[in-house]
Amino acid sequence: MVEKSYLETGNNKDARNGTDDGIGGDGDFDPSAPPPFKIAEIRAAIPKHCWVKNPWRSLGYVLRDVTVVFALAAAALYLDSWICWPLYWAAQGTMFWAIFVLGHDCGHGSFSNNHLLNNVVGHILHSSILVPYHGWRISHRTHHQNHGNVENDESWVPLPEKIYKNLDLTTRIMRYTVPLPMLAYPVYLWRRSPGKEGSHFNPYSKLFAPSERKAVLTSTICWSIMVLLLIYSSLVFDPVQVLKIHGVPYLIFVMWLDFVTYLHHHGHEQKLPWYRGKEWSYLRGGLTTVDRDYGWINGIHHDIGTHVIHHLFPQIPHYHLVEATRAAKPVLGKYYREPKKSGPFPFHLFSNLVRSIGEDHYVSDTGDVVFYQTDPRLRNIKSN
Repeated sequence: MVEKSYLETGNNKDARNGTDDGIGGDGDFDPSAPPPFKIAEIRAAIPKHCWVKNPWRSLGYVLRDVTVVFALAAAALYLDSWICWPLYWAAQGTMFWAIFVLGHDCGHGSFSNNHLLNNVVGHILHSSILVPYHGWRISHRTHHQNHGNVENDESWVPLPEKIYKNLDLTTRIMRYTVPLPMLAYPVYLWRRSPGKEGSHFNPYSKLFAPSERKAVLTSTICWSIMVLLLIYSSLVFDPVQVLKIHGVPYLIFVMWLDFVTYLHHHGHEQKLPWYRGKEWSYLRGGLTTVDRDYGWINGIHHDIGTHVIHHLFPQIPHYHLVEATRAAKPVLGKYYREPKKSGPFPFHLFSNLVRSIGEDHYVSDTGDVVFYQTDPRLRNIKSN
């Protein structure tokens, strides 16, 4: 009963928009109101050529990224200096993230219209950075089909108050203290999120339909081969070198992945809604995603920051997302939130991340339109 009372104090004046007037930072605009346009209107505004997938262009990006990855590794091994290693880790971890985004395009089918090509390239790219391609692809499809739905979404889903209450204090602190949540991805692959069961590696997981088990098993085998290759390399060569060449960049990649995917769904200046039941729709859920500007990193990670249009139309290749977004903005109106322009590096986004993780703890167990609320006791503990 004591815990319930302190959680209920989280239903405070800033639960909706960060102010006590119920308005927020954009006049009288209510982001939870049903939009006055249909998804077909957005689709019609996007030029037809933006939907065209060019496999040669996609493969060109793969060649570019793979070349950079090997060039960075070769340079790091040649120089072998502790002055250079941190620079290598940052650069290579970012390139691992770029590799992931291309595999992500394969999973969506936006890489090409050739199903076999998508799967082969996707397996090679994702297995190289220890991601089970089909296991992730299927759960990510679930995320896209249910984005913004408290009950059915799959990625960075808000915890209902009841589940949040049952977390011990240590778990809460770990989940809501930067940078720990930025290392969550490997754990998510193995165990998913609190309140959800299953593993991305287990073909019999609740994540997958029986018809998908063979594909998931294939990806788990490919992932295992990569793990064995790293172990073998550690035995033949120096395990410390393998850690420096692949292990540390992998951790940087994980942090990039968690950083980017979190900020695409959280941390906007005005709190955005999550939905249940009849209030949720594919369009309304997609409109709660947020575009971000990453400065010089935009081109490196294939403009994945143009996330609203990607969420609504994941079939659009990444190299057309900027143009498609520009064309769709007049239709979207205030439902499109212009990203804050970045300098060369997106340092400004760290404040969004820290603020959101410090404030966005859970949502009410009831209600079909809900907003993140804050656990004041956790906030006080972390500030002391």
